[in-house]
Amino acid sequence: MATNFLINGSEFSDNFIPRQIFTSGNLFMWGANGGNPGNVGYDGTSYGSGCLGDGQQYGGSYTSPIQVVDKGNNWKQVEAGRLVSCGIKTDGTLWTWGRNQYGQLGDNTTADKSSPVQIYGGGTNWKQVSRGAFHMAAIKTDGTLWNWGKGERGQLGEMAAYPGPDRSSPIQTSRGGTNWRFVSCGQYTTMAIKSDGTLWGWGSGGDGSLGLAGPPGPSTFSPVQTSVGGTNWKTISAGSGFGYGLKTDNSLWVWGGNSSGQLGDNTTTARYTAVQMPGNETTWKLIQTGNYRISAAIKTDGTLWTWGLNFYGALGDGTTTTRSSPVQTVAGGNNWKMVSVGSYQNMAAIKTDGTLWTWGRGGGNGDGTSTSRSSPVQIYGGGTNWKHISVGNSHSGGIIDIS
Repeated sequence: MATNFLINGSEFSDNFIPRQIFTSGNLFMWGANGGNPGNVGYDGTSYGSGCLGDGQQYGGSYTSPIQVVDKGNNWKQVEAGRLVSCGIKTDGTLWTWGRNQYGQLGDNTTADKSSPVQIYGGGTNWKQVSRGAFHMAAIKTDGTLWNWGKGERGQLGEMAAYPGPDRSSPIQTSRGGTNWRFVSCGQYTTMAIKSDGTLWGWGSGGDGSLGLAGPPGPSTFSPVQTSVGGTNWKTISAGSGFGYGLKTDNSLWVWGGNSSGQLGDNTTTARYTAVQMPGNETTWKLIQTGNYRISAAIKTDGTLWTWGLNFYGALGDGTTTTRSSPVQTVAGGNNWKMVSVGSYQNMAAIKTDGTLWTWGRGGGNGDGTSTSRSSPVQIYGGGTNWKHISVGNSHSGGIIDIS
C-alpha cells in the first residue's frame, strides 16, 4: 500500500521490507504487473495483467520482491512468462495468474486473473509446467502431456489444420501416451522429451526452431521427432525461434535462428538441425534460453556462461556487447546452481549458498532500483534461502525455502 512517503524518489514500501513476510510464505514476485488501464495490446484490446499475483490487475511495477496473494508456503515451481505466471505446489495442484486473452491461464475463461487460480479440472497430480508467449504445457505424474492457450501455429499439438484453435482449458497432445518426462515451451513452439530419451517438437518451425531440418524449417501441428534423433536427451530449453538440448553425456546441442549469436557457436548462421556446440565439450550441466535471443548455461564445474544479444547488460559480463560464443559472468565463481533467462533482457541465478543474483534491464532486477545492470547484483533483501527462480518478459518470481 502506498504511503506517499518517498526515499530518494522511491516509495517507502519499496525500500523497507518487513522481515515477517520472508517467513510467512515462500513465493515472491517483482517487476512490472502488466501496465495501466489505458494500455492497448497489439490485438487492440486494453489490458492489465496481474501477473505478479498481488490482487491488482493494474498494480504498476515493484523493484523489490512482493508476496503473492496466496501466502502458502508450499510452492515448489514457479514460471514467469509474457504477462502471465504459473506454479505448482507441493500438493501437486497447478495454479496460473495474469493475462488470459487466449485462454493461456487454462481456467476455462479468457478473463485476466490478478491472483492465482487453479487450472480447470483441478487435480493433484501435476509434475512440471512450462509457459510460452501465449500458451502453456504441463506433464502429470502419470506421464500424460497437456497444452492450452493460443494454438494458431500448432503449438498445442492437437493435429489441427492451420490456424489451430485456442484452448482455455487443458487438452492432451494428439499423440497422447503416458511416457512424457520433460516439456519446454518456446514462443510459438513446444518441445518435449519422452521417458525413452527421444526428443519431439511441434508448432512453428521457422528458422529451424524445431530442429526438423530445412530450410525452411517445417511447422507441425502434432509431435514429430527431431531430425537428429537419439535416445539420450536429458533436458531442453525452447526459445523464440531457436532451442537447446542437453544429452546424458553432458554435450550441448543447438538449433534454430541465430541472428544475434544466440546459438553460441561463434556464428550468426541459422541451424535447421541440431548441431553440437563447438569444442564438443561434455561439461554442460544446465541450460536456459530466453525469447529475446539470449542464453545461459551452467557447467559441471559450477561456472556460469552466457551469450547472445546484450542490450542492457543482459549477459552479465560487465558490457553491453553482443556475444556469439559463451562468456563467463563477471561475478565468476564455481558455485552457480540454477539460472533463468527472461523474455526481454533480464537474467537471474541462484548460487549453492542460496543467494539470488540478477542483472539486465532496469526495473526487473528486484534490487530496489530501476537501474540496468551489466553484472550480477544480489536481490533486494538478500537472504541465503532461495531455491527456485524464473524470469519472464518484465517480471520474475522466486521461491524461498522456509523449512
